[in-house]
Amino acid sequence: MVIINLAYTAPINPTGATPSLTPAQTWAGLQRKVRRAHEFVPLITSCTVLSESEDSGGKPTTVVREVVFQSQPDKPVREECVYYPSTRVDFRQDDGSTISNVVSRDAAGNLVMTYVFEWRHPEVSEEGDADEVEKLRESHWKTARMAVEGSINTIRRLVKDGEI
Repeated sequence: MVIINLAYTAPINPTGATPSLTPAQTWAGLQRKVRRAHEFVPLITSCTVLSESEDSGGKPTTVVREVVFQSQPDKPVREECVYYPSTRVDFRQDDGSTISNVVSRDAAGNLVMTYVFEWRHPEVSEEGDADEVEKLRESHWKTARMAVEGSINTIRRLVKDGEI
């Protein structure tokens, strides 16, 4: 099995972006993304919440959902989404793949969003085709960039539209 680990970071409020997003708006966007993934990631065509748990104060702590990817419309993927307010959401898939969405600040204090990916490919041998592994890595890099930048743009649009 091949495991591909990578991360991608983008500024939440690059120069000229309006409106400027606050940490609270960004967190609200990540919470919405858990339940409406298809609004944030074009590769996802649907998202169904299967169950959720709450803390003693009634705030969600874990959501179990099923998402459908364009590339595999007949194979829904079950994910356990765990909240770490107000900086991180982890998405754990049944195959062991994990994606973390993290909101933090850079050295200058600017808000940034980082997605950390651990993609598991049991169908690919570690001793196998190096070209195949490199193609997977390149594909995942493009997906990571699209996911981070797409999520930020979606949150900004939702704030502009008054939905967040």
